[in-house]
Amino acid sequence: MGKINDLRSFMSVLEQESRLTKVDHPVDLVHELANVAATLARMQGHGALFQKQKATEGNFPWPIFANAVISPDTAALALECKKEDIIQKMNFALDLKNGIQPKRAEQEPAWKENVITGSEINLHKLPIPTHGLHDGGPFITGGVIVTKDPVSGRGNLSYNRMQVLGEHTFGFNVNEWRHVMQFYKVMQAKGESLPVAVAIGLDPAIMIAAGARYDGDELAIAGAIRGEPIPVTRGVTVDIDIPANAEIVIEGYLPPDIRQAEGPLAEFHGYYGELWESPIFEVTAICYRNEPIFQTIVPGWDEHIYIGNVLPREPLLLRFVKHVSQNVTGLHIPPYGNGFSAIVQIRKSNPGEPYNAAMAAFTAHVNIKQVIVVDPDVNIYDPADVSWALTNRVDWSKDIFLVEGAQGHEMDPTADIRGVHTKIGIDATYKPERRNYGDRIRYPMVDINQYTKK
Repeated sequence: MGKINDLRSFMSVLEQESRLTKVDHPVDLVHELANVAATLARMQGHGALFQKQKATEGNFPWPIFANAVISPDTAALALECKKEDIIQKMNFALDLKNGIQPKRAEQEPAWKENVITGSEINLHKLPIPTHGLHDGGPFITGGVIVTKDPVSGRGNLSYNRMQVLGEHTFGFNVNEWRHVMQFYKVMQAKGESLPVAVAIGLDPAIMIAAGARYDGDELAIAGAIRGEPIPVTRGVTVDIDIPANAEIVIEGYLPPDIRQAEGPLAEFHGYYGELWESPIFEVTAICYRNEPIFQTIVPGWDEHIYIGNVLPREPLLLRFVKHVSQNVTGLHIPPYGNGFSAIVQIRKSNPGEPYNAAMAAFTAHVNIKQVIVVDPDVNIYDPADVSWALTNRVDWSKDIFLVEGAQGHEMDPTADIRGVHTKIGIDATYKPERRNYGDRIRYPMVDINQYTKK
């Protein structure tokens, strides 16, 4: 595999590993593209390159890429490691002392080859999909938001949904606890706008870094993943350091006192979010390389959850559960659990260890409301194998415990408006002391090419 340093080199790796599907048939940006991408994600775990969109007069006919990091397999490719080493690599990259700060690019980036400003700006020309059936319109979901702390000057990466509201205006959804909102409030207090850039079409290391909550510049996480500084360059109309290897960059600012309704959008919890009175993003420049590739994330689906909930949190949970038991052999936050579930693998030496491990996972992150503890013979990445353990190793009267009145996520559909609900721990480990069945039935995988005619 070649070295990954941008979107195109990553797509080449996916293609080499037979994990890139090129869709030649023209697709409609309204729902159809997202439906096809979601199907490829769930059925094959494939990245998707949509090479043609159904003709819309005046739109940029750019190809669109989706499904960058949707599974342990594609995450391992993105991180340039083995699947079993994903948590270790992420744990290393998220440690502040291992961060590698970005560096100034030595030459002008390709995304400055074309620059649109002033009255020429028209967001309706961009190939921005409308993903979910009940989405409020086209949203940028796969763009990494690049800002700068107005106090310290450090850079910051994040994800913020952005709905097209007009020719030069996006809605810009931002939670109160995010660093971007902290920066925005500093500028609001001064009656000034917050400069913002949106980088689209990126090295997946940057996409992964942007999903983490980090006390430094998240580009240092991407640097730690790659083992070298990420090159950046100053914006055309904003004083922000932006990844130099982006395909497309949209620049602008958040005015201090303007809010407008935006939404709904398919969210990570599996339902559509609400309309929010959010800041607006006024665009000052659209910049792109020749023949760029637009990138999107299908919201409320595997990649959305994988980047935002799985990769940055698995190392945290593993640290907590290993603190209570060194017999833990693996941990996974499955995308199909919307970031609310965790599966812990343990080679237990005491019948009480599974409960302790589950309680440690609950305390590691507020989102976790269901923990399933299994033995090493269960594949934590295979939902069917986990379901087998639940069916064949759990006595529901003995092997579960509830934590009532616990704090969860406010957007969890089972919680009240403040996020309070009941959490459940499940001991799905084998208990031969009750009834000894011996070993599981196993048939090893073979190379089928040795048994078939070519």
